[in-house]
Amino acid sequence: MHKAQQKRFDSLYRKHVNALRRQGKADSTIDCYARAVRRISEFFDCPVDVLTQDQLEGYFDALVKTHSWSTVKVDRNGLQFFFKHVLKRDWQWVDIVKPPVVKTLPDVLTVKEVERLINGTRELRYQTFILTCFSMGLRIGEALSMEIGDIDSERMRLHVRGAKGRKDRYVTLPQVTLLALRRYWATHRHPRFLFPGGRDAEQRHQAEGFMDRGGLQKSFKAIVRDVGIHKAATVHTLRHSFGLALTDAGVSLRAVQEAMGHEDPRTTALYTQLSSYTQTDTERRINALIKRLRIQWGE
Repeated sequence: MHKAQQKRFDSLYRKHVNALRRQGKADSTIDCYARAVRRISEFFDCPVDVLTQDQLEGYFDALVKTHSWSTVKVDRNGLQFFFKHVLKRDWQWVDIVKPPVVKTLPDVLTVKEVERLINGTRELRYQTFILTCFSMGLRIGEALSMEIGDIDSERMRLHVRGAKGRKDRYVTLPQVTLLALRRYWATHRHPRFLFPGGRDAEQRHQAEGFMDRGGLQKSFKAIVRDVGIHKAATVHTLRHSFGLALTDAGVSLRAVQEAMGHEDPRTTALYTQLSSYTQTDTERRINALIKRLRIQWGE
């Protein structure tokens, strides 16, 4: 871009980011939607507002050949936001690109397989983290950012803060999980985090943030491989496995929806395709479920 074009792009880009913030978008959404505008501008080496319909179609023709449909969908949404809130113009995305609707069932682990994962590593922080994610159906970010003050040991609840959609929720804290968290915290005694970063107890005690997400995911995949599980399991698989285990245990779908923090009941209903049980008594069933784990704790 020449100087005048670059100046115009910078101005539009700032308006785009500011509009995203005014709409209350999450930081991750702002990053993705802003990247969509940068990507197409770099592709044509010009500001987005001068692009024609043919150019937009050509861009997405190229994008679907080099990127996943997930990326294509995010870029489409980001550009749609840009056209609507920055350029004040309609953008007929259906005429340009419409990613296919793919409905897949997630891989899930049995309780015995989760037990194998926990016992498949002798590193206490990974054992505790796997148990924590599974026993409360937490997303990886929700578990990583847990703080001491989030634990209510009297009511046996965990306060999950700033979850997906920036919504808080309370989940049942099984007794086994509480004891495991206390055991692990006693090894580092961080004043705030339950899963602080750091290679040893001293570093973890003084850490300014929680455990590295990328390193955790890599270690989890290694544990899955080492214990001989051949499913495409990630840390998030533990959450789906918990949802299915609750359904198998006879917990009602409404109770499962609340435990998982699903806004749309249709998301929860996914588990009915993997299971056939329904009823109530959530707390008793969750604790009974987690007590079935036979964990060989490390040092």
